[in-house]
Amino acid sequence: MNKITIQTEPFDIAEIQNELRAENPKIGALVTFVGLMRDMNEGDQVSSMFLEHYPGMTEKALQLIVDEAERRWDLSAVRVIHRVGELKPLDTIVLVAVAATHRGEAFRACEQIIDYLKTRAPFWKKEHTRQGNRWVSARQSDADAEERWRQ
Repeated sequence: MNKITIQTEPFDIAEIQNELRAENPKIGALVTFVGLMRDMNEGDQVSSMFLEHYPGMTEKALQLIVDEAERRWDLSAVRVIHRVGELKPLDTIVLVAVAATHRGEAFRACEQIIDYLKTRAPFWKKEHTRQGNRWVSARQSDADAEERWRQ
């Protein structure tokens, strides 16, 4: 089961975990990463954020990321959900859930997928701060995290 979803609504983490492992006794590990919206960025208070994407292109980019992880690791299932639209601090933004027979592959695949999401997925973030609205720029630390998977 591999599924990618872009949505505005919140998601139920436990429900997704249950779906991934449902009736598959070969799954020995289920690793889940949940990204949350913070109330601070670059030293400024952030009251909300608007995430934009390019429908169609975004789903294809996410599928390529998942496909690459599946080629590299022996995975049973992958689920990626990314929210778009208006978000507030503490809101869930992204979920990456990976099921595998062994924990090592599940952990590494989950980490690779989220690292690639930060650099390869076509999302644009506009933060709303007291100083005004601003687009969030790419970070060198995200590029460095992606680079380690090329070795």
